[in-house]
Amino acid sequence: VSSYFPDSDEFICVLSVLYSGEARVKTEVQAGPLYRVLGSPLYITCSVSGFRSENTDKHFEFRMTKPSNPNFEIQIISSNDDNFGYSNHQSRVRKNEIALKRLSPNSVRFEIKSLLKDDEGEYECTAVNLEGAYDGEYSAKTVVKVIEDSLSVSSSASTPLSLNEGEALTLTCLASSSTSQHTHLSVAWYLHKDGQEDAQPIISLNRDFTLSPGQGFERRYQAGLIRLDKLGEATYNLQIAKVEPSDRGRIYCQAQEWIQDPDGSWYIIIQKIAEEMTLTVKATGWKHFIDFVVEPSSPSLAVEISAQPAALQEGQELMLSCDINTQDVEKRFFSVAWLKGSVELARIGPTGVLTVAPVYSVRQKNGELRAARSGNGNYRLILKPVRTEDQGEYTCRVWPQERGQDDAFIEGEAKDSSPQRVSISTTDTLMEVSLISRKNQVTVGEKLELMCRVRGPHMPVTVTWSVQREAKTPDTILTLSPDGTISWSGDQNHYQLRVESRKTEVIYYLLVIGTSHREGGNYQCNVSVLLKNVHKELKASNQLAVIVNNPVSRLDVSPIPALTRNMNTDITIKCSIVTKTSESSLYSITWLHEENAGNKTIVSLDRNSIVTESQTDLSQRISMRRSTGPTFELTIRQARISDKGSYTCKVGEWLQDPRGEWYLLSTVSKSTVLTITEPANDLRLDKKEQQLTAKEGEEVELNCNITSGASGSSVFYGVIWRYAAHSSSLKNASLVELDHTGLVSYPDNKDIRGLQERLRLSRPTQKSFYLSIQKAHEEDSGTYWCQVDQYQLDNKAHWQLKASDSGGAIKLSVKVTGMITLLEVFCWDPNSIAILGGLFLYSYWFWGGIGLYELRILVIYRNSTLQHRFEENVRLRYDHPDPSQFSLTFLNPGPENSGLYFCEVEEWLPSLSRGWRKVAVEKSGHFNVSVLTEGRHVLTHLVVSLSDANAVSECNTTTYTIVIVVLIIIVVVILLLMFKVCRSKGSQGKKSTPSLWAESLPMNNKPSGDD
Repeated sequence: VSSYFPDSDEFICVLSVLYSGEARVKTEVQAGPLYRVLGSPLYITCSVSGFRSENTDKHFEFRMTKPSNPNFEIQIISSNDDNFGYSNHQSRVRKNEIALKRLSPNSVRFEIKSLLKDDEGEYECTAVNLEGAYDGEYSAKTVVKVIEDSLSVSSSASTPLSLNEGEALTLTCLASSSTSQHTHLSVAWYLHKDGQEDAQPIISLNRDFTLSPGQGFERRYQAGLIRLDKLGEATYNLQIAKVEPSDRGRIYCQAQEWIQDPDGSWYIIIQKIAEEMTLTVKATGWKHFIDFVVEPSSPSLAVEISAQPAALQEGQELMLSCDINTQDVEKRFFSVAWLKGSVELARIGPTGVLTVAPVYSVRQKNGELRAARSGNGNYRLILKPVRTEDQGEYTCRVWPQERGQDDAFIEGEAKDSSPQRVSISTTDTLMEVSLISRKNQVTVGEKLELMCRVRGPHMPVTVTWSVQREAKTPDTILTLSPDGTISWSGDQNHYQLRVESRKTEVIYYLLVIGTSHREGGNYQCNVSVLLKNVHKELKASNQLAVIVNNPVSRLDVSPIPALTRNMNTDITIKCSIVTKTSESSLYSITWLHEENAGNKTIVSLDRNSIVTESQTDLSQRISMRRSTGPTFELTIRQARISDKGSYTCKVGEWLQDPRGEWYLLSTVSKSTVLTITEPANDLRLDKKEQQLTAKEGEEVELNCNITSGASGSSVFYGVIWRYAAHSSSLKNASLVELDHTGLVSYPDNKDIRGLQERLRLSRPTQKSFYLSIQKAHEEDSGTYWCQVDQYQLDNKAHWQLKASDSGGAIKLSVKVTGMITLLEVFCWDPNSIAILGGLFLYSYWFWGGIGLYELRILVIYRNSTLQHRFEENVRLRYDHPDPSQFSLTFLNPGPENSGLYFCEVEEWLPSLSRGWRKVAVEKSGHFNVSVLTEGRHVLTHLVVSLSDANAVSECNTTTYTIVIVVLIIIVVVILLLMFKVCRSKGSQGKKSTPSLWAESLPMNNKPSGDD
């Protein structure tokens, strides 16, 4: 434990907190707000409890924050640091205008001698912690409100006044306050005698509307010789029926304004006195006329009784006066009794001792019955409040009392007064309660004043105010007790109360400085009279309906023009406020869209711009923003046809009532019509017919292009490639489909399954669709075309087909043909003419005699095998020096080998689907060969060359030149042959040679050195 808590005191503190489970130190100040008058003193008591040492003086610090800058803390005064306060308060502390008085070791009182308006704010009292560890609340706050001084006091008489003893004195004091706070006034009259330091009160009307006589004035007050009456709202009259010499001095009235703090205590926020009036009372001497009577032992005795008043209401005060008229009345003793009928109520003995009949003893204890000697020969009995059973005839009975030598009294003969009739009416018939108001229709924020008028005698009453809102049960607002105590119900403390006492009635005012809708309803006041310690309910007042109206609204919204927009564009509809009722107004906004003959709410925002309702299916496309003005903008992104129709902007203006509650003042709506135009269906595809030729095995690319059509994020396209074969029944087969969502599918068709496996789709642009055929087959030949479908989403997220079109036909021909275009035969030593190679050829050599038939003499197959048709003595040599040249050589030909020679070449290629196949056949031109018989060693060399047609076409001029040259050579050769023939005829007789084709001379299969 010591490793965690090296300080044992801290360890004990922690354990204490864990054990108690609650804070130890607590700092408290008076609860606020505290309303104080400008220029009056301010007292704030601050106390702390929970420190370990209760008897040690604690130090306190006071700070404040002002409403204009609640985040800036101002230091005022400290009990242990003289320089604690800021400069603006430090100077007042030095002048003792601000002080801190210690009340006990654990409490102080913060004092400001004279409040300034700048002293308003939130005050914080902090108890300085000197114990190290913190455990609890070391500061407390209260709010001080500084209000203006609205109390005024004045007196009607300020000049000195001189009266004779026994004369009447009447003085008037005017006291009133116009503060907006709920306050009470108390008024007192004071007498300041010469030579005395303090003035003594004559009579006062307390804040709870009760009268209290001052010390030394009780007798005359009880005798009704001193009165204080309130007339109207601000008039207080002092009446002294008979002034006495002791009344000399300076008389003045003092008014005090009271307010009830949140803790329930009453506090004097301001008091003022009126001008003093100096009173002088002259004493008068008594002239005693003594007539000596012949029979002094039997003086005459007269007794009179009077009732004030003789007719009164239940609950009022009844005073029965008994006056004794006899000689030397001031020197004699009497016993006086009051009787109601034959029943004695009370008796005052010769020494002034009061005895009360048992039936009235309870009322005496409760203060309802009082009796006393008020003067020489004058006795009074007071009943208050009177009851209905007190009605009847009263008699005063007097017994003279003579004192004997043993000081015992000897009772003489009784003398009764004549009866006095007293009539008492019930309060139900004599008191009337009514509720009136100067106006029962008010606007929010206006003042409301209700008057509960109680007509009849002044009696202790309890007044209860209630209000019934809507169809609910009535809510009690407040209850005013006879002693002036006000009890508030619930949160009704925003009401104020004022009482005005008149001669025949008392008016109880219920005030609301700033009304709100909460104050609307049916009001009623109920009055009960306190009789026999029981509250007797009077008939309730009439109900008064108070209607709280909204102020006239000035809200107006600018018209919204009709809009026509294209589909798939962003649309903004503006709703602007032109005029408003108040700069502090807030606005709620609702956008409606007419749909199926009814309005559907698109989006709704409350006055705090919080979305309260919206369509979830539109949340991705609909948005709303507020700009200056204010202007509310509804934006529809990528508008659809379903967005067309009537749009309504519904604006609600909200104001704040005096209670801080917001209410809807008015609503203004403006509508517009939105027209959505759908672009014309201009989907067009390239209709141009295309002719494509490709070699088998190559990759073929087919193009499908959209020449015109809608574009945008809401437009989607799908494509279908179709195929019609040339040599089969397939006429409209679907090859492959790319739908608008990007899904590729291959329709099931066994006839084109092989082709489908070699297809590849691509889309280089939004409006281009390419189909590639990999390793094209001859069977792929045919007609291809594309079909493009245009789709769009509707307002329910369903795809809708908007347009469809087909592209032009693409006729594809896949060739397996070779490259043979021309065969030439040369009969000279071969000079290779290079053409494209890589072909497998099938070659035939033919010989045809003149006028005879064609004879196939040599066949060279594509696998390089040979087959010849000559006899064994014919020696042939075949040569294939390059892929495009074939050579046939006759070794030792004879004249029988003369003739027309030509060759035929077949081109064979491997087909991807059918194996090897003949793709081309070409024949060369005929070539006349003549074999002369001069010698056997003749070499005939036939060369066949494959030439490119393009090369031939490009070299036509050269060919013509060669032909001419060849013709010239042929002519020269013919001439030479003729010359040689002629010579051979000349020498024929000398020598004979064998024939070239003689079978007796077989072909030399072995080439000679000349070969």
